[in-house]
Amino acid sequence: MTRPKTQTDEQVLDASLALVRESGIGSLTFSALARRCGLSSATLVQRFTNKATLTQRTLLHAWDGLDALTRELASTAPHTPDGAVELLVGLSQQYGGIDSYGDGLLILREDVRDPILRRRGVAWEAELTAALEARFSSVPDAPAGIGYALAAYWQGSLTWWAFRADRPLHDYLTDKLNDFISMLV
Repeated sequence: MTRPKTQTDEQVLDASLALVRESGIGSLTFSALARRCGLSSATLVQRFTNKATLTQRTLLHAWDGLDALTRELASTAPHTPDGAVELLVGLSQQYGGIDSYGDGLLILREDVRDPILRRRGVAWEAELTAALEARFSSVPDAPAGIGYALAAYWQGSLTWWAFRADRPLHDYLTDKLNDFISMLV
């Protein structure tokens, strides 16, 4: 098979992110990425300079995908409490299963170590909580901060699910989030 002469940064970062998701952040090397995407290691070094930059760009690319998914789900989920659950359960489908969720925690570890990636997390928090708040705008007596509370509860529920993983994630989260909303409104 001949090597492709060019690939966009997005194509290379897609390959890099797939490699990280399949084999972990430690597997991300220029040689492994070269094998994955078909470009030479030297070409990749010219583009990304060093492993730290490649790692950061890969994780920023993952944040771009999460931002896009959040906006897509927020644009289609109804402005109701059920829509809030739909949005959060939709975001959770990226995990697939327990192994994928656990691998995601290892990626999160890298996110919290890097100030630029942490800022992306803060920005996503604002976007997600605003989208959740909007789902309660017509609910009488919805408590202030319900978007943040629901997002935090969702994150905690994901972790509790991971310990047991005895039910499909979709079903577990739908039940837990609906129970939590019932306590609040």
